[in-house]
Amino acid sequence: MLLLAASAAAVLMADPKPLDMPRAEAYLVREGGRRYLEDRFDRLDLWSSRAVDGRWLDDEGRVFVCSALRECPPQEISESSVSTRAEYVRSAGPVKRDDLERRRRAVELLSPVEVAEEPERPRQIPRGFRDVEYWQGTNETAVVCAFLPEKEETWRIATWLLAEGDEFDAAKEAFEEAMFSGRDSTWSQLKARLRRPEKDPKRRGRAKKGPPPDSPAFERELLRADARHSVAAYPSWHATDAEEFTVLDELPDGSAFISSLTNELAVMRRRYAAAVPTPLDGTNVLCVARIFASRVGYLPRDGAAELLKTVRHEAFHQYLTYACSTIAASPWLNEGYAQYFEEGPDGPDAPDFSDLAGYSAAVAPLMDMDYGEFYSGSDAERRLKYRLALSVACFLERGAPRVRFDPFRGLKGRYVEALFETKDMRRATAAAFENEDQRRLFAAEWRKYCMGELR
Repeated sequence: MLLLAASAAAVLMADPKPLDMPRAEAYLVREGGRRYLEDRFDRLDLWSSRAVDGRWLDDEGRVFVCSALRECPPQEISESSVSTRAEYVRSAGPVKRDDLERRRRAVELLSPVEVAEEPERPRQIPRGFRDVEYWQGTNETAVVCAFLPEKEETWRIATWLLAEGDEFDAAKEAFEEAMFSGRDSTWSQLKARLRRPEKDPKRRGRAKKGPPPDSPAFERELLRADARHSVAAYPSWHATDAEEFTVLDELPDGSAFISSLTNELAVMRRRYAAAVPTPLDGTNVLCVARIFASRVGYLPRDGAAELLKTVRHEAFHQYLTYACSTIAASPWLNEGYAQYFEEGPDGPDAPDFSDLAGYSAAVAPLMDMDYGEFYSGSDAERRLKYRLALSVACFLERGAPRVRFDPFRGLKGRYVEALFETKDMRRATAAAFENEDQRRLFAAEWRKYCMGELR
């Protein structure tokens, strides 16, 4: 057990685990002439995501979690347990310092083990703290501690799930020594991290004064705050903001790359919306991207370009999920346009599709495929379907407007509207075309485009 005290003291040097964002269900809301997606959450998920400040895992499998009892924990699950972020924030109340019942409820919700009926206190309250309580009861697989620092009104809750073979009494002693022993204690380190000002260069971007609580953009800024909170305790993570985006990353020396990426994402999103319009009002929407240090290998030499292609591709998938009200869109549209935008807002530079010209009879079946059909087959068959989907996207953007009388104008908009109404990707594709003659014309004009006749 000689290594256990060191392990406890160095727990914040262990591998940080970015916090999970609360699970949401998106609901389509029609309000007058406005349509928008509204995220609704289980209040327990919202509460726990806002309470937990950080989570760390060491090499032996011990998990340390530190939380703050800022808001009253939800009671038993009921009809009122589902809410938007704004509704939750407006209704959530602070916890009084001496409210033992709510404190016990919070510990119960956050603890990895069953908690005791009454807390146990150390023989002597550590200097700098008003109170310390241990709640793990007779379970010796975890240390569960609530503590109230001096000059503060907020109780903190720390849980340390032990590794197999750890001797509990020694672990608890090591925990107490590491957590509460003066200026270099685990709590002192964590407190300093959580109070780091926004002007710190490690924290890229500065949070602006938020919109009023009754505006649609209030939900966006609440999500931005939650996204920032999910990495606030980790020095290796950074947050960069744009109006409609927050990028979280742990790339060392990646400031210039992330800043340019954030700016590009704003441009790309406008191009996504121009290519595949949505009837939704997106005032309340924020796109959150996480980039892990494991991707840093992509950055040297040509790596940055490859990483950008991946981000653009995946960002389109995210945009289309929103644009289609989370209803699955057809793979010809989803995968076709994700590939189209890999090279940037203007798409690929003069791709050669002449090898596909003989596949005009495959275009209609491709546009009727679901994902099981699209992803099935040999590698060669899948590559062909991806190429066909990309060629359809390129045709719609570059070839279709050159067809006489522009017969396919509005096709993508009709597709999205039909998807909203039918919730069926095949029926939406059928509704996007006026009749079967137009579908045959589409395949014929697509072939001309592949042959280079509409460029």
